[in-house]
Amino acid sequence: MTNEEIKSIIESLLFVVGDEGITVKSLCETTSLEEDTLLDALKDLQQEYDDKDRGFKISFIGGGYQLTTNAKNASYIEKLVDTPGNHTLSQAALETLAIIAYKQPITRVEIEEIRGVKTDKPLQTLMSKLLIKEAGRAEKAGRAILYGTTREFLFHFGLSSIKDLPPLPDGSEDKEEEEADLFFEKFQEIPE
Repeated sequence: MTNEEIKSIIESLLFVVGDEGITVKSLCETTSLEEDTLLDALKDLQQEYDDKDRGFKISFIGGGYQLTTNAKNASYIEKLVDTPGNHTLSQAALETLAIIAYKQPITRVEIEEIRGVKTDKPLQTLMSKLLIKEAGRAEKAGRAILYGTTREFLFHFGLSSIKDLPPLPDGSEDKEEEEADLFFEKFQEIPE
């Protein structure tokens, strides 16, 4: 394997692991490369990012390597992150979150049965915003992942516990729609 191929693999792995970072040991195990070979390619790649003054850098943080943004671009990143529109959830994500909040723990298939559409993207969004988490595994065949809300969910929506969710009206014929409507009324935007 050439040095260029190794650098390409390292770059892909760093992108995939995100801010969790990856240790040299994990990089070696994943690539089946010797540590010296891997470190040489990693240092070369790190130097290329620095020399070309790219938007990303390769940083060693907390025992692992990760892609980080160039500090020179911090003011632009702050503007983007502080844009109010970037704190809102899509309707699909809000619907999914409402269903999870009221029905937790619940599987992806159960959520999709209620919504009538796939929920992969909304679940990814909610997981990335730390509003939901894996809350265990179903006891049924296949042991599907169960989803539940997080402490972060409570914090973002100003709830002290899940019991503080708006109550559903008794005798509602379409409870799922009621859940989503109540949730939308109270929580249209994630507060900062």
